[in-house]
Amino acid sequence: MSELLVRVWIALTQPRELSEAGQSTAEYALVMIAAAAVAGLVLMWANKTDLVGKLFNTVIDKVLPF
Repeated sequence: MSELLVRVWIALTQPRELSEAGQSTAEYALVMIAAAAVAGLVLMWANKTDLVGKLFNTVIDKVLPF
């Protein structure tokens, strides 16, 4: 029993190396969330101003002039 307590004490008191495994995955996820937020804001702005529809109509008129 005392050997178990010694092992637990050593495990708790020894400094551990911090692992950075998974840090790049977390950073990637945060970047993707930020990119999605910016894309959502751009889409909301574009729909509110009707610029996408005007751009589409202008392109179609240039490609198919009748």
